[in-house]
Amino acid sequence: MPDAPIYLDNHATTRVDPRVVEAMLPYFGEIYGNAASTGHSFGWEAKEAVDAARETIATAIGASAREVVFTSGATESNNLAIRGVAERHNRRGNRILTVQTEHRAVLDPIERLGRRGYDVVQLGVEQAGSSSAGLLDLDALRAALTEDTLLVSVMLANNEIGVIQPLAEIAAICHERGALVHCDATQAVGKMPVDVAALGVDLMSFSAHKIYGPKGVGALYVRRRSPQVRLEPQIAGGGHEGGLRSGTLNVPGIVGFARALALCLDELPREPARLAALRDRLYGGIVSELEGVTLNGPELEVGGWGLGIGEGQGSEKATTNHAPAPVSASLPPASGLQPPAFPFRLPGNLNLSFAYVDGEALLMNMGRVAVSSGSACTSANPEPSHVLRALGLSDEATRSSLRFGLGRFNTPDDIESAIAAVTQVVRRLRKLSSMA
Repeated sequence: MPDAPIYLDNHATTRVDPRVVEAMLPYFGEIYGNAASTGHSFGWEAKEAVDAARETIATAIGASAREVVFTSGATESNNLAIRGVAERHNRRGNRILTVQTEHRAVLDPIERLGRRGYDVVQLGVEQAGSSSAGLLDLDALRAALTEDTLLVSVMLANNEIGVIQPLAEIAAICHERGALVHCDATQAVGKMPVDVAALGVDLMSFSAHKIYGPKGVGALYVRRRSPQVRLEPQIAGGGHEGGLRSGTLNVPGIVGFARALALCLDELPREPARLAALRDRLYGGIVSELEGVTLNGPELEVGGWGLGIGEGQGSEKATTNHAPAPVSASLPPASGLQPPAFPFRLPGNLNLSFAYVDGEALLMNMGRVAVSSGSACTSANPEPSHVLRALGLSDEATRSSLRFGLGRFNTPDDIESAIAAVTQVVRRLRKLSSMA
């Protein structure tokens, strides 16, 4: 269908994989018991499904099943982690560190704690123009850590510019000073190897709808070993999930979550390289047709996953000097392993600014190509992206940016159509602007 819409907003949400839907269907009609009902077979069947899903998800991230707490999504997981640590009556200290480029689901609860008297610090990142734009300055982290630091919250992979933080190094620095480490891994889990032990994190949030699973279900990893992390529950009423999160479990959603993550791990040896190749073609096609296009965030060279055609900013024509190198074929679909070289950027992420174009007009004229100007969770906020502003971009450049999120169901034909659509819209808007 030549007029079919093209979805390039996979950082906002993903289409549920038909194989995930198939796995979920029996739990809507045939196996419909409450997993907390222990007195009959309907409840037992539901609990068995939840237990199996919990084991699958835990194994995928290198955790034990007892360390996985199911929630309604990553926003709730972030709140439970941050507020759960901060509101413990015997907490270690009063200082909380985070990064300016975090998702609002992390920044907002931390800012709330700041208004209640907690000592909150937002750390800066590498600025636009650097090949590693968006990376946390580790020296600034060391300087900000004090004996009173209770928690450090750092996102693994950014939802707007795709930058991947060196979490293992960050966690080691924080643990030297006795601080707990929380990681929002919503954009990373299922898209790159993620192992909580290798990363050294104490708490980690993630969600199903970013990995071709259903909306409304997520998880929080809570370390229970060496030593056990204790949280103050945020939802009371029944003592579900080990007392950390009360409420009837979403059995179909949890089953779909586990199936979605298992499928991602099966495809992990191949999918990053495929997405990087499509992403690099999208970038190369756009900058070869248009002047005044700036790449926002780190370069596109991502540790063997991409083609290495970006240098942080500029509108040079894209070149491909070598074929995309896939993730090592020996990398099994399991946790505990890192990619061959730690990447700077998610392979399916592209964020571009278009000079001399009004960003809202650009977004509204994209027609059948679905993209966004930033996080879906802040789309109702008229302010420019806080992530791009943290990189040092002007409000004008920030407002004229588009975020492209490539995913499992995107094809080379989608990319060619998107290149043509973006080029056509930008040229038309620039012509109208010059005439005005």
